[in-house]
Amino acid sequence: MKFSITSALCLTLSTFLIGAQAKVPVDEQFRVVNEGGYTDYSPIEYNPDVRGFQPFNDNFRLCFYNTTPNAYTLALRIGNRAQESTLRWVWEANRGSPVKENATLTFGEDGNLVLAEADGRMVWQTNTANKGAVGIKILENGNMVIYDNKGKFIWQSFDSPTDTLLLVSRRSPSVNTNGPYSLVMEAKKLVLYYTTNKTPKPIAYYNYEFFSKITQLQSITFQAQEDSDTTWVYTWKASTLGLNSTFIRLESDGNVRVWSYSTAATATAWDVTYTAFTNDDTDGNDECRIPEHCLNFGLCKKGQCNACPSDKGLLGWDETCKTPSLASCDPKTFHYFKIKGADSFMTKYNGGSSATEKECGDKCTRDCKCLGFSTTGRVQGVGSLQENMKDSREKIEFIYKKIL
Repeated sequence: MKFSITSALCLTLSTFLIGAQAKVPVDEQFRVVNEGGYTDYSPIEYNPDVRGFQPFNDNFRLCFYNTTPNAYTLALRIGNRAQESTLRWVWEANRGSPVKENATLTFGEDGNLVLAEADGRMVWQTNTANKGAVGIKILENGNMVIYDNKGKFIWQSFDSPTDTLLLVSRRSPSVNTNGPYSLVMEAKKLVLYYTTNKTPKPIAYYNYEFFSKITQLQSITFQAQEDSDTTWVYTWKASTLGLNSTFIRLESDGNVRVWSYSTAATATAWDVTYTAFTNDDTDGNDECRIPEHCLNFGLCKKGQCNACPSDKGLLGWDETCKTPSLASCDPKTFHYFKIKGADSFMTKYNGGSSATEKECGDKCTRDCKCLGFSTTGRVQGVGSLQENMKDSREKIEFIYKKIL
């Protein structure tokens, strides 16, 4: 195969220029070491130890924080210290994979943002090496972006959400690993799921249904605008979160809340302007619908944990109330007790099978993983009974629970 000198030179020059475009200027590169004293950011969400650094703007800053010693999360916080209002976390890079003291965050010549342990082990990266990046910045809406020389985003934090906007809840305020709750976009709806090692698959506990004309959801945008001094209007559209002062979060308690931030306010800069489960909800979607609202085995009414079921009747509820344990799957070693007028969170969004009460009981008895079953005057449901039950005395409904 023949090549002319001219074409060879053009090819070499073209390759050289592409390589040159991919380099990040020296003044845009940085290497941050997780060391030194902490910054006093109080009040701040989760009450962590914090080290803040660049990049940042007036309302957003990248930080290392921990809620347990020597276990740091790389995160983006929102808020202005001059406002004396709680600072909140709106994005995290390495949930469930914390780094230690002397870990590094590097944005080098190749344009890749890399979080690594002190020994060099990579924990997280943006996968943007040699893709033409020339800089990184945080936009006014809180989106952290890596961009090329034309301003096009090569990577953005809005494409990598954690509990903010979508996906999986945090385990608890003090434990930064994935929790049991998730928000999933399905064909015609957004669904809240609860996952536990006691069930073979996630269990739906709430859904946001859309118009029947929608055949397949591709993306969702949540938009909020202030309609008056006291009222906020929310709409769902196709795309991503658009406003810089509002974010939606799947909380560690299983609720979905919208947080709205005012840059003009002082001590009251934050307002919770939407909550999925409220105790004044007239459709029955109060906090009792959240699977672990009453922890392990509580009976809940109007958001209050008011009883602990037992085969001796309803006892007072406290944090020691838990589901009875079974030592054996042998039917001779356990029996059922009945909880009258109660409803499991499972029943509203998860279908059961039509069966008689006896058929329900026999099926549960044969299944070692089944903890109990529920029946109604309309449909008998079969399935592993979850803890946190909802008081529903207006229905003809019973829950049967295994006990030694």
